[in-house]
Amino acid sequence: MNMATALLLLPELTLGLGAVLVLLADAIGSERRARGVETAISLVAITCAALATGALWGTTATALSGMLAVDPLAVYMKLIACASGFLVLLACRPYIDSLSLRGGEFHFLVLLAVLAMMLATAANDLISLYLAFEFLSLTSYVLVAYLRGRRISLEAGIKYFLYGAVTSAFMLYGMSLLYGATGTTNIESIAQKLRLATYAEQWFVVPLAILLLAGFSFKVAIAPFHQWAPDAYEGGPTPIVALLSVASKATGFGVLMRVMVVAMGDLQPTWARVLGAFAIVSMVLGNLVAVQQSDIKRMLAYSGIGHAGYIMIGVVTFALGQGQFGGLSAALLYLVAYLFTNVGAFLAIQVVENAVGSTAIKSYAGLVHRSPLLAGMLAYFLFSLTGIPLTGGMWAKLAVFGSAMRAGSFGLTLALIGIATSVVAAYYYLNVVRQMFVVPAAEVGPARLQVPGAVTFALGLAAAATLLIGIFPQPLMSLATLSASMMGALLY
Repeated sequence: MNMATALLLLPELTLGLGAVLVLLADAIGSERRARGVETAISLVAITCAALATGALWGTTATALSGMLAVDPLAVYMKLIACASGFLVLLACRPYIDSLSLRGGEFHFLVLLAVLAMMLATAANDLISLYLAFEFLSLTSYVLVAYLRGRRISLEAGIKYFLYGAVTSAFMLYGMSLLYGATGTTNIESIAQKLRLATYAEQWFVVPLAILLLAGFSFKVAIAPFHQWAPDAYEGGPTPIVALLSVASKATGFGVLMRVMVVAMGDLQPTWARVLGAFAIVSMVLGNLVAVQQSDIKRMLAYSGIGHAGYIMIGVVTFALGQGQFGGLSAALLYLVAYLFTNVGAFLAIQVVENAVGSTAIKSYAGLVHRSPLLAGMLAYFLFSLTGIPLTGGMWAKLAVFGSAMRAGSFGLTLALIGIATSVVAAYYYLNVVRQMFVVPAAEVGPARLQVPGAVTFALGLAAAATLLIGIFPQPLMSLATLSASMMGALLY
């Protein structure tokens, strides 16, 4: 590896080194002393990785013989992974201590998961893509089942593993057939081969695209590949759920954009209809089932399925817009707004769960009297998920629905369904707000909730970012548009 390649891979190398140091600190030092050291090493490593990633903005290159790409899209998605990982690592210590978990293992696995996400979003070859996806899957399975003393966590991990193994097999089979049809595993070379293929050869690739979509849709948690999400969200450690609900979803969308838009760009009208159907089912099923949930983590799991449908509208809109990148930029904007909003909501849930030992929605009754700050922040995050003004969620939904309305009758149909299901979502989000501010407090848990300083800081960062996007969305829109246009440079 020469110096130029090392600089391109510096973010990944930094995270890998940080993970090794965390494991060494856990093995060498005493448990109490290692706690602070592990957290410090993890936060420094992920911060340095984010800075190294940001320094690559504007670079367009490949590394490791074209296996990994360094371009604005990869940088954008890597920053999402780093930001979500930073917030989770910053606030997870009270949760780890309350359950007497091994902090070193936890931080080590989180850093590896973020590393896998960065590798997957930069993958420019089917081989590197599959290896990174499996790397991410293995760390995710272990993290979801991390609460070994809890049956619900082990059950969630097993279900997650079984669903993941099946969809991974579908994806690998599709990749092998795609290699057989084109004679190459490089994504850009596949695009060139398909552009020169005959009409019959192009149609042969359609079933292969469906097999690939199975693997990508699993990570995105979009219907009909969503079955793992409710159980994993309910049974997994809350900080890990926060990470998977955002960063894993963003990784799936980043890979989907790179493969479907670049490698199979000439087949857009075909797979766009399939993804459009997935989006419709996700929006309707996710939001209607979320209404019936009594557990807030399961509610947000089904809510996340609905949000995956909203983000998918942007990808479909691009395919229907015949080269206009408004849909992709809207999807990228949505991912960042959803990042800070959803992670913030789960961090607030983590505090309540530690205090009362429950994630039932009824346990949030009278939260405003126990912790006005926590109740106010959670309400703000729920408002953003709803799409209320002065939140990042509002601009995200406006961007996605606005781009869909300009993409013909099918796009208009997607936008109308999205708006209708957003109204349904407002019902169950505001029901939690009603519990916190209107319903009398239940006689469960302490009268006052103490929010740890690190969690308060992480919540403040998430809330500030959500508000900043809600007031000044233009800088983020510009970054998203630049990243989306990069896909056009690769496509054409």
